[in-house]
Order: sequence, then C-alpha cells, then structure tokens
Amino acid sequence: MIFQKLNKIEEVVTESSAWEKIEDFLHLHINITDKISISTLDLIIVSFAIFITAIVLRVLFRIMTRRLPSEDKGKFKVIFGYFRWLIYVIIFLITLNSVGVNVTALFAASAALLIGIGLALQTLFQDIISGVFILIDQTVHVGDIIEIDDRVGRVEEIKLRTTRAVTIDNKVLVIPNHLYLTNLLYNWTQNGSITRESIDVGVAYGSDVELVKKLLIQAADMQKDVLKHPEPVVIFNNFGDSALDFKLVFTLNDSFKATFPKSDIRFTIDKLFRENNISIPFPQRDVHIYNK
Repeated sequence: MIFQKLNKIEEVVTESSAWEKIEDFLHLHINITDKISISTLDLIIVSFAIFITAIVLRVLFRIMTRRLPSEDKGKFKVIFGYFRWLIYVIIFLITLNSVGVNVTALFAASAALLIGIGLALQTLFQDIISGVFILIDQTVHVGDIIEIDDRVGRVEEIKLRTTRAVTIDNKVLVIPNHLYLTNLLYNWTQNGSITRESIDVGVAYGSDVELVKKLLIQAADMQKDVLKHPEPVVIFNNFGDSALDFKLVFTLNDSFKATFPKSDIRFTIDKLFRENNISIPFPQRDVHIYNK
C-alpha cells in the first residue's frame, strides 16, 4: 500500500512538472525589439487565426469564381493570391494586437514606407481592381468590339492590368483597365454582332424627295454587306440652311468593318445622284451690300 501511494504521488508530481514545462514553453517570450515581445502561445493563436482565414478565403474564392470561365478563373486566381497575402498580414497584425502584443511601434516604423508605396502604386492598383471587376461582371469579353475615348477596337486579350484590342488599322490598342471606371464605354457587340449604321446626305432645295428616297434605298440594297432584314430606311431629317437633310439607315452584320461598306454606299449614292441629276449642294451664304 505504501509503495502504491508513493507511486501515485510520484505520478502527480511528474504530471505537475510536465504541465509546468508546457506552461513555461507557452509563455516563452521572443523579444523582437525593446517594445515588441511575442510568446509561443501568441504564435499558436496567430497560426490558428491564419488557418481559419485561409479556409474562409478558399470558400470565398469558390463562390466568386463559380460562374467564371476557366481562363478568367485562372487570371482571377492570380490577383486573388495577392490580396490573400495582404489579408494574411492584416489578420496577423490584428491578432497580435488582440493578444496583447504591442504592434504600435511596428505600424509607426512602416507607416511612411506604406504611404510612399501606396502613392506610387495607386494607378496600378486601380487597374488591377478594375480588371477584377471586368472578370467578375463579364462586362467585356474577348472578341467584343468596344469604343472608349473615341477609339474603336476588337478585344483580343483581357489581362489584370490592361485590355488589348486591335483597331481596324491593325494597330494594337492597350487600354489601362481603370479607364473602364472613369470613361463611358460602348460595347458594340454585347447584344450581338448586328448593328444599325447610318449615312447623312444633303440634296439641293427643289430636288424630287421621293426620287432621293428611292435612290438612297437602292444604294443600300446594292451593297452586299447590308442585311435585307430589317430593310434600309430613309429619314427626312430637316430643312437645312443649304440643303434638304436625309439619313439612310441600314443594318450590318460586322460593325467592326463598317467603314468599308459605308464608303462603298457613298460612292454608289454619288453615282446614282449624278445619273438622275440630283445635286449635293455645298454650304453657301448670301451677302448683301448696302451703299449709304
């Protein structure tokens, strides 16, 4: 009996000694600076907080990218990775502060550096954030014809910072993504490749307006790129200062190359007007001189 009691006492002492060692290990402090000291328990809590954050971010990533195409999902994953590390740093500092570690000195030391970096990379972050918005809401797709800042191009590639488009002159148009947030964007083909185009023309006063209407529709019908449905129409716009103003409205299947069929239609209009004695007047003014 005596030996059994002694063994139990020895076990209790041993367990107590082990627990004290664990406590000593958990409260072991690492002095980074004179004002910043981190214990082993603090590191465990921070690690657990980052682990939970990683799980939440993974779930959030799956929710945000579930409707994105696989190619856009890969691009979004890259930028999401940058923000993930930023969130990890924020969670790390907040957790340290919550467990009693003084991070004020660390903030004070890095404040000037962070402000300088923020100002230098302001435009870069605007471009990247805009690129994320484009990927998420699918405002622009590869192959779309867009107009921004009076420039028209067919989108060839959408990156996180820039969008690359090719103009009708086969020139590469590099568009910083932040322009989508600050400028008015026209997407010519979001509703399909078919678009309505128009040509304005003026004829001399006294011209047969019914004949003018017939010739304009004939000019559109002679152009192979103009769709038959809906049919071309002619609008009598106004009685102008020097001419009767008409607008020929028609439909094209490829708006990106609209310049060429519109040019051909103008050639045809000029030819038909000459054959039918319809004149296109130039601007003119009457000057009256009075002698006193």
